[in-house]
Parts: sequence; structure tokens; C-alpha cells
Amino acid sequence: MAAGPLTTASNPDRRRALWLLIGGAAAAACRKKRKLPAPVPARPGAVETGIASWYGYPYHGRRTASGEIYDMEKLTAAHRTLPFGTWVEVTNLDNHKRVRVRITDRGPFVEGRIIDLSLAAAREIDMVRAGIVKVRVQVVSGPAAAGGRFAVQVGAYLNRENAERMRRRLQAQYRRCRLVKRDGPTVLWRVLIGEETSEERARVLAAQLRPDFGTVFVVRLDEPAGDEL
Repeated sequence: MAAGPLTTASNPDRRRALWLLIGGAAAAACRKKRKLPAPVPARPGAVETGIASWYGYPYHGRRTASGEIYDMEKLTAAHRTLPFGTWVEVTNLDNHKRVRVRITDRGPFVEGRIIDLSLAAAREIDMVRAGIVKVRVQVVSGPAAAGGRFAVQVGAYLNRENAERMRRRLQAQYRRCRLVKRDGPTVLWRVLIGEETSEERARVLAAQLRPDFGTVFVVRLDEPAGDEL
């Protein structure tokens, strides 16, 4: 998924954000580092505060990371770590409007953002024009099995050869390093390190990697992993 729509007029910063991201680990290490919000646990009542964005065209009608076809008129969202099928309540902290959405996709892979809403959900909390707003995300309910495997994303590339080169270099140092293809109007090749059995362990790994790579993201390794290479 989904760093967001690159062509949505109400989100002019998204194109710039993508180019910052695809520079990979070398470029990220040169950027000013900021403390990133900790991922929200999957348990009901857990709360996370940060920046929300939204996505519509050209992702509408395309397959999401969960395998569902994305419909921008449904109340869904993308999150990096919550299990697919989790319901969360998102509150726009500027106007206190709320909407409940179901997690069906992965993202956003932009520093500082915690959730990517569908167009319908963004409309419900009156953030379409703004593009990004500060929100509170609270878990309402989720799948009974909230375990899983977690990794740390250290880079994303438009060019598969560049991603493969980075993966080969990192494999000599790290036990588990993989590529994950993110389909969309612009295909990205994501480089992931690690395979941790808990989100907390992945956060520890992310803290160890951040000095070398700059912006990193804890992500859930979803099953079936048909897009892993």
C-alpha cells in the first residue's frame, strides 16, 4: 500500500514524501531524525496519536495488501501493524469528528503518519481538503488471534535492482532480510530486516537500526506472504 495518492490535488505533499522515501537507507540517514510514535497494540482500547492521511485515486479498484479490492467509498484504512480486520475509531483532533474504519491495507510509509484513510472515511471527519490532520486512533475490536511476525522496513525503491543490491548487502550482516513488493500505480520494492515474534521485539530492533538508516518503520509480516521475494 499506500503512501497515499500521488495525484490527489488535496495532498500535494505526498509526491514529495514518496521521493524522500525511495531514496533508500542512504538518503534517509542524512535526513533530520525525529522520534516516531510507537505502534498501537492490537488490544481493544489501545490508543495511538499522530498524523492521518487519505488515499483515493489511483488506488481505487486495486488489490490491497489484505487481498481485498480497495473501494475508496467504503470505511477502510491502512495501518502498518494492526491485523487485517481490526476496527478502529479515528478522531480528528481539530474538530473532534469521529469515524470507525476497518484495517484492510498496509501503510502509510511516510515518517510521522500513523494511518491512511479511505476517501469515504476522510470525508466523515472533514479532512479531505486538508489532506493530513492530527488524529487519535483507538482500537475497537479485532481478530481473536492478534499475534504474528514483525519486521523493520529500512528502505523502499522504485528500481528492483537497487532494492536487490541493498538486500544482498544487508544479508551479510542481518539474519533475515527480504524484499516485499508493494503493488500500485507506482510499484515499490520494500527492504525489510528481521522476523520478530512480537511487536515489542521489532520496536527494539527498529531502535537499533535507526542510527544507521534514519527513518524506519515497524511492519507486520502478513500471511499469506504472496508478495515476499
